[in-house]
Amino acid sequence: MTDISNLPALKEAAAQAAAQGLSFAGSIPPQEAWQLVEQGLALLVDVRTAEERKFVGHVPGSAHVPWATGTALSRNPRFVRELTALLARQPQPAIALLLCRSGKRSTLAAQEAAKAGLPHVFNISEGFEGELDEAQHRGRADGWRFHGLPWQQD
Repeated sequence: MTDISNLPALKEAAAQAAAQGLSFAGSIPPQEAWQLVEQGLALLVDVRTAEERKFVGHVPGSAHVPWATGTALSRNPRFVRELTALLARQPQPAIALLLCRSGKRSTLAAQEAAKAGLPHVFNISEGFEGELDEAQHRGRADGWRFHGLPWQQD
């Protein structure tokens, strides 16, 4: 991994987060996230449930640290500890890009990571499936899959 000052997408995300007074490192679009992962500059961490990963799909090679578990989405009390342990095994400074369904849970997870002192944890905006449209469907306007980025389903 490398320092974010050498990575324009993360440097810009961090500057925007600071300007907006966000409590975490910032958010980047899915396409930029994939470029960083593909270049080996960041670790993609899926924070969705195991069920979501299995039945909806996941990014090949992504790590998994659930923010919540089960169909009731019960908050994982070990999230920060599990993420910290995962990042400790990465080359330093470790950069993590968090992915959930729409970008909301991964934002909460990034906020918790920042509170715990993990400085280079970014949210992937739009999430894996994207936001709901007028017909209450996901994946028609944004999201990882909408942009045609790599994913697979079990």
